[in-house]
Amino acid sequence: MTYGKAVLIALDQLLNALGGGWPDETLSSRFWRWHVAGVRSWPCRWLDQVAAWMGDKDHCRKSYESERQGRQLPPELRAQKP
Repeated sequence: MTYGKAVLIALDQLLNALGGGWPDETLSSRFWRWHVAGVRSWPCRWLDQVAAWMGDKDHCRKSYESERQGRQLPPELRAQKP
């Protein structure tokens, strides 16, 4: 992961925490969870549309999956495969 991407993810997580979310989750992942749970879908749709303009289709779903798989963690902290 590049330095710039790491800083952007950290800022994203900070905004999520300031908004009452989990401190280690990105807004994108939170928006996906809201969408799936039926809480509100517009943030996910809006962010996915913005991300698609930059070539990142299905951004919120992919961010959620990344969180679930721990891909943002250092390699030694990721779940070990049997």
